Amino acid sequence: MEIKRTFDLLDRSLEKFNVDDALAIKRKRKWEKFSTNYYIETAYNIACGLLELGLKPGDKIATITNNRPEWNFIDMGSAMAGIIHVPVYPTINEKEFAYILNHSEVSLVIVSDNNLKKKIKPICAEIDKIKHFFTFNEIEEERNWTEIAELGKKVKETRMPELKKIKDSISEDDMVSIIYTSGTTGTSKGVMLSHKNIITNAISTSKIQPLEFGHKVLSFLPLSHIYERMLNYHFQYKGIRIYYAESMGTIIDNVKEIKADGFSSVPRLLEMVFDKIIAKGKDLKGIKKMIFFWAVNLGLKYELNGANGWFYEKQLEIANKLVFVKWREALGGKVQVIISGGSALQPRLARVFWAARINVQEGYGLTETSPVIAVNQSAYPNIKFGTVGPIIEGVEVKFAEDGEILAKGPNLMMGYYKDEKYTKEVIDEDGWFHTGDIGRLEDDKFLKITDRKKEIFKNSAGKYVAPQMIENKMKESFFISQAMVVGENEKFVSALISPNFSFLHDWCSRYQVHFRDNKELVQIPKVIARYQKEINVVNKTLSQVEQIKRFRLVCEDWSTASGELSPTLKLKRKFIAEKYKSILENIFSRSADSETLDEVINKAKGKK
Repeated sequence: MEIKRTFDLLDRSLEKFNVDDALAIKRKRKWEKFSTNYYIETAYNIACGLLELGLKPGDKIATITNNRPEWNFIDMGSAMAGIIHVPVYPTINEKEFAYILNHSEVSLVIVSDNNLKKKIKPICAEIDKIKHFFTFNEIEEERNWTEIAELGKKVKETRMPELKKIKDSISEDDMVSIIYTSGTTGTSKGVMLSHKNIITNAISTSKIQPLEFGHKVLSFLPLSHIYERMLNYHFQYKGIRIYYAESMGTIIDNVKEIKADGFSSVPRLLEMVFDKIIAKGKDLKGIKKMIFFWAVNLGLKYELNGANGWFYEKQLEIANKLVFVKWREALGGKVQVIISGGSALQPRLARVFWAARINVQEGYGLTETSPVIAVNQSAYPNIKFGTVGPIIEGVEVKFAEDGEILAKGPNLMMGYYKDEKYTKEVIDEDGWFHTGDIGRLEDDKFLKITDRKKEIFKNSAGKYVAPQMIENKMKESFFISQAMVVGENEKFVSALISPNFSFLHDWCSRYQVHFRDNKELVQIPKVIARYQKEINVVNKTLSQVEQIKRFRLVCEDWSTASGELSPTLKLKRKFIAEKYKSILENIFSRSADSETLDEVINKAKGKK
C-alpha cells in the first residue's frame, strides 16, 4: 500500500508488522509493551474522543512530555481527525511556553507530570483559546489522557462515519504539525510541516540504514524535535519495534537490557560515552591498560574499505577480539547502527566506533527540511568520515556564491506559522530554502558542513573566520567539553573553553595538582599551560588568521539547563557572550593589567 499520510503507517503495520511490542517503555523497573492492535485501537479512540470534545479539523493540540507510547497514540489520533499536533520541548522556560501556546493557538494541552502541570496550567488559564487540559501521568484532580480515549471508545460507533470522511479528505499536502525551533537566538519560529514533508523523508531515509522488521531500537531523543519524530515514523515504516528509555540517565542500561539493534543520538552523547570508555581504560593496570590504549589508538586511525592495508586489518581483528568486543557487549552486543545528527560529529569518534564494528551514520538537516538533507549510509562507498554523506533521494542541493547550502524537495516545510515575511526571506522565488549553513561537496558526492553563515565573522583586518570548524577541532581534545571561538572586529581570534572536568580532575590527580573547586582549578597556571598544549595542536592545523592567540577557561559545564546550549546542544552564542562579558573584555583588553597567555605560561614554568 502507498504511504502518503502519517496515519497510513497504522494500516501498513497491521498488514505487515503485527507484533506484541510495537511500542514499549520501562516504568517502575518493568517494561510495558503495547501491541500493534492496541496502538491502532487506542489511536482511533483518541481521534473519536477529540471530535466528541468539540475539536475540529484544523484545530491544534499541544503535548509537553518526555518520550512515551502515549505520545504516539495522541499523535496518530489527532492526525486522523485532521487536528494539528504541536509537540513542545518540556524543559524550555515559562516565557517560551507562554509564547508557543499563545502563538500556536492550541485549544487542548496534555502535559506529562506534576512539575509541568504546576508550570503550565497557570499559563493555560491565561489563554482563552485553551479549553482542555490533561495529563499523561495520573495526578489527583486532573483529567488524564485516558479520559479522551475512554470517551472516544463510548462514542466510536456514532463518530466513526464522521472520522472516516475526515480521514478520506486529508491530503498529503495538508499540515500535520507545527514544530517550534528553539534556535540559538531570537524568538522561536513555528515550522509548518505537511504529511508529505515528513513521510517522504521517513521513506527516503529508511532505504539507507540496515535495520529491518523484527529489530529493536531505543528511543530517548525528544519526540518534540523533528529528528527523533521523523525517525519514529521511519521505524514504524520498516516494522522496527520502538522501546522508550526509562530516563536519560538509564540509556546505556536500557540499550543493554533490550539488546537494541540501534538508536539515534547526538554527537555530545557519543562523546560522553567515549569519555566513559576511556575513563574505564585508565583504571586498568599493566598489560591490560597497554592493550586497551593500543586498540583505541588503532581505532582512531581507521579508514574505510581496508585502505590501511592488510597488516592494519590483522591488528584490528585482534583489537576487536581483545578490546572492542567489550564495547559492543556494554551496548548489549547487537547494536548495528547509531544514527547521529543535530550537530557535527568529530571524525575521530566516527573512526573509532566503526573500527569497533559499531557503525555510526552521521546526517544533516533542519526542522525546516523535515529534517534530513544528507546522511552517510551503512556501507562503503556511500560514507566518508568528516562529511554528512550523500544527498538523500528526492532532495536537491546547490550552493550560493558565498557557499551557503540551498535545498529543495518534498521535505521542504510549508512555511513559518503566521510569519509570511520570514518565510519569504528563507525560501526564494525559485523555491530554494536557504539553510544558513556553509558547505561544499567533496568528491562530487559527499556534503561537508563548514560553518553557520551567521556565525562567520570578520576580524579587524577584514579576514573571515569560521568559528564552528575551529571549535570542532578543539573538541577533539579529551580536555575540552565545549568551546566558543570569538574575535569579531578584533586583531586576533580567541576562545572560551568549558573543560571536560571529569577528565581534567583525573589529570590533576595524576599530576598532583590540588584545588578546592573548579573556580580555583581553571586559574591554576599549570592547568592553563596544559590547555595551551592542546591549543598548540589545533593551531598547527589552522591558517595564521584562524589561530587562537588567547583563551580563557570557564569554571562551569555548559548545558541546556544552565542556558549555554540549545535543546539540540548547539551553542547559544549571544547568551554565552553576555554571561562571560567581563572575561571577553579581559581577553581583548589593551590595558596594562591584562595578562597575556605567555605570561601565565611563564609563571607555570617558574619564569619571570
